[in-house]
Amino acid sequence: MQFVTQADRAAIEAEKPWSERSLPESLHACLAQTAEKFPDHPAMSFQLLSGPKDPAETLSWSQLASRANQAANLFRSLGIAEGDVVAMVLPNCTEALVTFLGGAIAGTVAPINPLLEPEQIAALLRESGARVVVTLKSFPKTDIAQKLAEACRHAPGVVTVLEVDLNRYLTPPKRWLVPLLRPKLPRTHHADIKCFNAELQRQPTGLTFTPSTEDRAAAYFHTGGTTGMPKVAQHRVSGMLYNGWLGSRLLFRESDNVMCPLPLFHVFATEVVIMSALASGAHVILPTPAGYRGEGVFDNFWKLCERWKISFIITVPTAVSALMQRKVDADISTVRYAFSGSAPMPTELFKRFEEVAGLAICEGYGLTEATCLVSVNPPDGVKKIGSVGFPLPYTDVRIVRHSAQGATECPTDEIGEICVSNPGVIPGGTYTDTERNRDLYYKDIYLRTGDLGRIDADGYLWITGRAKDVIIRGGHNIDPAEIENALMTHPAVAVAAAIGQPDTHAGELPCAYVELVAGAMVTEEELLKHAQVHIHERAAWPKYLEILPEVPKTGIGKVFKPDLRKLAIARVYDAALEAQGLGARVTDVIDDRRCGLVARLTLTGDDEGAVTRCLGAFTRPWKWAEKE
Repeated sequence: MQFVTQADRAAIEAEKPWSERSLPESLHACLAQTAEKFPDHPAMSFQLLSGPKDPAETLSWSQLASRANQAANLFRSLGIAEGDVVAMVLPNCTEALVTFLGGAIAGTVAPINPLLEPEQIAALLRESGARVVVTLKSFPKTDIAQKLAEACRHAPGVVTVLEVDLNRYLTPPKRWLVPLLRPKLPRTHHADIKCFNAELQRQPTGLTFTPSTEDRAAAYFHTGGTTGMPKVAQHRVSGMLYNGWLGSRLLFRESDNVMCPLPLFHVFATEVVIMSALASGAHVILPTPAGYRGEGVFDNFWKLCERWKISFIITVPTAVSALMQRKVDADISTVRYAFSGSAPMPTELFKRFEEVAGLAICEGYGLTEATCLVSVNPPDGVKKIGSVGFPLPYTDVRIVRHSAQGATECPTDEIGEICVSNPGVIPGGTYTDTERNRDLYYKDIYLRTGDLGRIDADGYLWITGRAKDVIIRGGHNIDPAEIENALMTHPAVAVAAAIGQPDTHAGELPCAYVELVAGAMVTEEELLKHAQVHIHERAAWPKYLEILPEVPKTGIGKVFKPDLRKLAIARVYDAALEAQGLGARVTDVIDDRRCGLVARLTLTGDDEGAVTRCLGAFTRPWKWAEKE
């Protein structure tokens, strides 16, 4: 059945209730079923280097199933049972996918962002209760092994570290040089260190235990991770299979090749792409350990699409922006769609990509707490630029306004909090920390996402802001609290507030506003340097800081961030217009009932079209003040 209109969605749901869908009884059963159907079809391919002719390792579905079984057996031999956790601190590689699947089959797998600092990785290891960690062996030009070693020193629950050596992917003479250049690591923790692949080869290719059919937590994913105490979301088998079912029912087939340069510690890559491939038999390509961040990936991207005869591209707005700076220099006639998530896509960027690449972009919406997928613009239906499409089958979205008098559902086109119920939501059990689940649900079953949005008359969902105040830089969550806490350590700062300012490339960049202690003297440059010293992650460093006579506050003395966001929007938009010599300026920024914060512009010249193109590169809306 096609998925073009809301009627198609309703027809799929009318076939039978979700509870009566015939699905594999476990993740292992899903993998085994696909391996039996398509044993010799390629399941995944990984390139260490980005060149279109560089060596690649490809596993068939039968080979991937065997490797995943070996990994599950290995983890069981190390004491991992249901309820025990295997952490994965790896860049993309074959071993990362094998670890993810094997860890979820044997116990619970917890992918962790290897770009985090050691103290953050340690906090996530402690929060998840990880006993085994799979990570990189010390390797030139990466500090993952060093960070993991330091993290394990502060995570005494970890008893075994399994190391993956990327040197096996290299060919001579580079392979000969790595042992000479490999950084030496001092032994700083108590955990046993073993070679992942050597231990793997000692295991049989069939499972040595009977996999559970219980609907249990098979994966833990951390949200954010740049600041503060980590939040760890639980993903049950049923939610993971739901994401896979959606992909196989609505999109992927065994003949498809999917380009996925996103990291396997992110739900978009794992719960959406990998699970959809697992259910459908599609072939997933992982270019370089760092994905889009890998050396030469953007330069070679279109040639890689030609090499692998790609059907679907998985991307994010920042990657699309970088790709638009490269010429389409290859035959990409096999590519059907590009799917974008993690952050809103600027309208002008959306149009430019479709014009230059000749491809349709389908924007979607998902979140870690819901095991990902919520809505998507239908690939073969009407795609409303700026929206995230309509809810997927068996997903119910409500827009809710919360007040002291209680919660009420919003009418069409009115902004409220987006609340979601679907098979990926775990009512009462979203986070491992039960305290974080308090007041997290509307009517006990709808997850309160913290995102603000509206549903239009056609049933399309529009995201207009975030109630939870997170700064999203290129799909990467940044907690404003770390920026604010760092600035507050300066003796001259009385009040500090951090927000996301609009950016054409990253969607948002962190910026800060401060109010000084009476009589204090300090420059904005000094405060920026102070912030860089005290903020652990470079991505969270403010890109702009301004000292205000007084930071706007509510009647009870709380910082009123909407006014700061208005200041930032006006400043950034005016700077962009001035840089291009355009005769228009922001008159004011208003809080629109349908669209959230909207800049109103006054035109002083005759370059209306150029202004539209200039501001179309931003995600936040704007309009002409005189055209009300």
